[in-house]
Amino acid sequence: MKKYILDIILIILWMFLIFSLSNQPADLSSDNSERLIVKTVETIKHTKLNEEEKEKVLDKYTVIVRKGAHFFLYFILGILVFRLLNKLYGLKPVTFIYTIIFCFIYACSDEIHQLFVPGRSGELIDVLIDTLGSLLSTTIIYIHKKKKSNWFLIFLLFHHYLKQSRS
Repeated sequence: MKKYILDIILIILWMFLIFSLSNQPADLSSDNSERLIVKTVETIKHTKLNEEEKEKVLDKYTVIVRKGAHFFLYFILGILVFRLLNKLYGLKPVTFIYTIIFCFIYACSDEIHQLFVPGRSGELIDVLIDTLGSLLSTTIIYIHKKKKSNWFLIFLLFHHYLKQSRS
């Protein structure tokens, strides 16, 4: 049991982070996203944006950043859960399947939780994005471990995924 403690703690902490972000009222969550986007663009461009430029940047990047955050948070959750389950069950299909099921259930519970947060809503598309994040990370790890470091295949899968997401 001792060898699983760190993995369990990391999973709980990451889930708490997801919960905390989901628990922010809509206006606070939007403000945080907008500040991050504007600050990032200003840092990259080495210039301060005026109000009109800020609006254009926010119109262009807000949805991408917010949905990307969903994907990233669950990409990491998938890694953490897979790491624990791989230690428990070994590298078997059940490890892969249980990881995806766990992340899917947590994504569903997260969206249900948001129904009770002021100004927030539960979105089915967010559950899908969350699940895809964990599916991609879990697939990469599973293939990598199964094929003993077949990075070319991982690259092709990731490239295919990016190509599909753009169309």
